[in-house]
Amino acid sequence: MPETAKGVEIVRVTPENADQLISLITELAVFEKLDPPNAEARERLRRHVTADPALFYAFLGYLDGKAVGYITYYFTYSTFLAAPTLFLEDIYVQERVRKSGIGRELFRFCVREAMDRGCGRMEWCALDWNVGAMSFYQKLGGRKMDWTFFRLDREGMTATLSRGR
Repeated sequence: MPETAKGVEIVRVTPENADQLISLITELAVFEKLDPPNAEARERLRRHVTADPALFYAFLGYLDGKAVGYITYYFTYSTFLAAPTLFLEDIYVQERVRKSGIGRELFRFCVREAMDRGCGRMEWCALDWNVGAMSFYQKLGGRKMDWTFFRLDREGMTATLSRGR
């Protein structure tokens, strides 16, 4: 286990602690003013994070024995770098323990993972209103890109495929 701030432990999500991850994901959804995962999505999360191979990786951050944060990530590929990219999907720390160092440790955990896996870079997104998150990332060396993300949800994908050629 890499050295972390005092009292912080970072543990991979397993079937035994997956409910703690799902609880924290629900907290993040509430914070972001989004709908949390429904029962079917929660079951898929449990299945996907513990599959072999996993569809995504998740680690819980424990502070003094209590799960208070998490990270989820997966790998993409940069054709320009000809190397994998670690995409940090979520990083979340409960508000009551922010500034305790756990967020920094979770982020550094991802950086070490990216380095160990030979990644050419690490990427993530932040909501444009979440200035606290952006400040956190910039303090850790992240820089804001001039890219705009796009998304198709299931309804949009269906509509795209149903349009004539």
